[in-house]
Amino acid sequence: MPASRPELSLVPRPRTLSPRPGRLTLGKGTSVRALPGAEAAAGLLRTLLGPTTGLPLPPSSEGRVVLALDPQLGGLGDEGYGLTIGPETLLLRAARPDGLLRGVQTIRQLLPPDALSGGASDRSWELPCVEISDVPRYRWRGTMLDVARHFQPVSCLRRYVDLMALHKLNVLHLHLTDDQGWRMPVDALPRLTSVGGHRAQSLSDGVPHAGAYTKAELRDLVRHARERGVTVVPEIEMPGHVRAALAAYPALGNRPGRQLDVWTRWGVCDTVFGVHEEVFDFCRTVLQEVMDVFPSPYIHLGGDECPTGEWEDSPAARDRAAAAGLSGPGGLHGWFMGRVGSFLVEQGRRPVGWAETGGELPPEFTVMTWRDPALAAARRGHQVVAAHHRATYLDYAQSTDPDEPPGQRGALVPLHAVHAGDPVPRGAGPEEASRVLGTQAQLWTEYVRTPEQIEYLAYPRLCALADRAWSGGRSDWPGFVERLRDHTARLDALGVRYRPLTTRSLATASAGTARPPR
Repeated sequence: MPASRPELSLVPRPRTLSPRPGRLTLGKGTSVRALPGAEAAAGLLRTLLGPTTGLPLPPSSEGRVVLALDPQLGGLGDEGYGLTIGPETLLLRAARPDGLLRGVQTIRQLLPPDALSGGASDRSWELPCVEISDVPRYRWRGTMLDVARHFQPVSCLRRYVDLMALHKLNVLHLHLTDDQGWRMPVDALPRLTSVGGHRAQSLSDGVPHAGAYTKAELRDLVRHARERGVTVVPEIEMPGHVRAALAAYPALGNRPGRQLDVWTRWGVCDTVFGVHEEVFDFCRTVLQEVMDVFPSPYIHLGGDECPTGEWEDSPAARDRAAAAGLSGPGGLHGWFMGRVGSFLVEQGRRPVGWAETGGELPPEFTVMTWRDPALAAARRGHQVVAAHHRATYLDYAQSTDPDEPPGQRGALVPLHAVHAGDPVPRGAGPEEASRVLGTQAQLWTEYVRTPEQIEYLAYPRLCALADRAWSGGRSDWPGFVERLRDHTARLDALGVRYRPLTTRSLATASAGTARPPR
């Protein structure tokens, strides 16, 4: 892309982009023609540009900005689009509504950066003339945000979604429960938030911490995200990482009468759910209310870092393992996940779980591989989302600079490592590669307290992940760096508190190999 035209430095990189001579001017009299099925995208264009540009962009059958659904463009898939900008008209076409939503974000990036800043005026705005045909490489392009360790207000989540959508990321994986907090309201089980939503201190600062969402807030977040083409995937951890739930309802554990607190430490807690029927009644009750709030086809059940010591010490768990025909209590993990996963399948949903080796989840699960490469899970027939910690964990340090903000130490995920991360594992054949849905970044928050810290850790590394997940193919690191330097003007206009680009941050040294607990 020509350096003389920084507006063409798009992130992520389109499949094909051909500059054309001339510019299209948008002014107060510019109107939008939305053909049937394109009304939602036209509404999003007005919502995003109206307050920041002062352009009303009213609907009109004679509009110079035309948005159209065309089923004959089936080769563009669900999210691809075609954008043609000439001196007199703009035409955005797609086969599916989500494709139009992606095209709207491209239009935003083609405008001058101050069109994103909220400084509306009476000026006209120019777009470069260009021809773009764009299709994503992967259909799952996500980011996980942990709100269990440190609760974040809905305003933070809405802004997080807005920035995701600008970069064509399409899945917000919301980590709602863990040992350190329970943020999902469940009407039938109010102590989950009244007790499980509070802990005496967090490891990072020793300060008491509390918070929970209302269902109205979460439903509004889902609506806000859907309008921008982002799916919110909720995660309810089980059968490990459940200390907050056990603090609220001790009978769900393995030792009757034991009272626990919400965990104030970080790492792997040895308390896990029991395997008696009351626990499965609890899981079904919780998940039914989760599904009422979140229409996502995917529901994440956690499933990782589950110690089996309590089951091995429990006569009831040993009896349960024997009755299920298992070789021992260690087999209860897969059995537990299979029972709860089957419940989701019966409800028409798809269970998702973390996998450390690719071999510990039932076959109906979509697997997120965070420790080992995704090849083992793909070979077992799972759909896979690549989430390897050395390329996607954004709470890991970005550099070895001594002034890096609080975060996990002992591992390094620099910008280059994120952009170089290939979702398809090395050695995968065509069949295994076809099972890789995509990739996502993870941001765990034991050491991350504020929205400002979240943005600093997320950007520009999420720009790198978005570029690789959308564009696919071989990593064009020099080309990405060139585009990113121009793209930071857009981040500045939006007030993103990103880590500044420096010679060190743009270096290509390998990521560290240590693996702190998540």
